[in-house]
Amino acid sequence: MKRRTFDSMVTLVGLGVTIALLAASALLNWGYSFANNTVSSQLKAQQITLPAATGNSAEPADVTAFFKANGNKLMTTGKQAQMYADHFLGFHLSKMGTYAQASTAARAAAGTDKAAAANATLETVFKGTTLRGTLLTAYAFWELGQIARIASGVVLAGGILLFFFVLAGWRNLRRTPEDATI
Repeated sequence: MKRRTFDSMVTLVGLGVTIALLAASALLNWGYSFANNTVSSQLKAQQITLPAATGNSAEPADVTAFFKANGNKLMTTGKQAQMYADHFLGFHLSKMGTYAQASTAARAAAGTDKAAAANATLETVFKGTTLRGTLLTAYAFWELGQIARIASGVVLAGGILLFFFVLAGWRNLRRTPEDATI
């Protein structure tokens, strides 16, 4: 096989892979933008304001610092949703027990003077658990967007690097004698 034919094939394959990598980078960046913008707009619509403190005196210092820095701000990012769900809602819900425990207590209290309080606790646990799950889902979707952003940059860098190899291949192709063989 002639060397120029082989070099041409390798260079064209490299060009094709470069184009595919650049397209993949653009799609990953679009995925990041979609996830980030969707989560942000949906969280803004909920009008949840982060508290300046969780009420948990035993929390790590980084959690305390996060809530101080974000206190009284509108929730707009997946990270804020995760911190609120895990460290604010999670802490306060842990004081009430699980939904199953609250449901059992409400059924046991039916018809007694404690029924109203047990049903209120059941309703609070249900709503809090549902909100926590929804916020953690928003966090997961946002985090996938963050991963797509990183992957987009890595794939773009790989595409650019491969493009320089393609240019080097074309340069080498021009220098290779017509009669050279492999």
